[in-house]
Amino acid sequence: MADLLSGSPVIPVVAIKSAKHGVRLAEVLLDNGVNAIEITLRTDAALDAIQQIKKACPDMIMGVGTVLTPQDVTNSVNVGADFLVSPGMSPKLEEAMLKSGLLSLPGIATPTEALTRYEAGFEMVKLFPAAVVGGVSMLKGMYGPMPHLRFMPTGGVRLSNMMDYLELPNVVSVGGTWIAPQEDIEDENWDKIAKNCRDALALAQA
Repeated sequence: MADLLSGSPVIPVVAIKSAKHGVRLAEVLLDNGVNAIEITLRTDAALDAIQQIKKACPDMIMGVGTVLTPQDVTNSVNVGADFLVSPGMSPKLEEAMLKSGLLSLPGIATPTEALTRYEAGFEMVKLFPAAVVGGVSMLKGMYGPMPHLRFMPTGGVRLSNMMDYLELPNVVSVGGTWIAPQEDIEDENWDKIAKNCRDALALAQA
């Protein structure tokens, strides 16, 4: 399942306050080469926006982030999520994510948490908050004992340091808010978001 994101090196992590912006944002991302998105469940409009995007832009790989409870898992599946992302893990959430049948990336911050998630059956995890818990150095250190576990670092990842992560053998994708900041979405600053996409992909494909 982790191969779902193998062609998506940079994943915008997005909070959408108005569902009307969701489809337009997805169109801008796709038009500029970004084919995956993580919409966080931090706003009341999130689920509606996800459903609208999946209907209008079926080629967009849809991630749902800030998944905190089993009900969040159920809601995400119902609106068409392709993958799930959580900031951490609890026993009930773990059970729900594994039962969902979707690629699920639980947040981890230590080698013990990474090994525990791998043992439970997760193929890919989210290092979060990456910059705070060791970042590139942490991932380099975990590659030796856990070479088969793959990561999506999020938290403090920017254009200026994303390649430090993507060049690591155990990193599949990076997540970041800088590509489509909430204020730019609300201001409909699509040209800026489009440029952010192109700049990120130019680096990733260099």
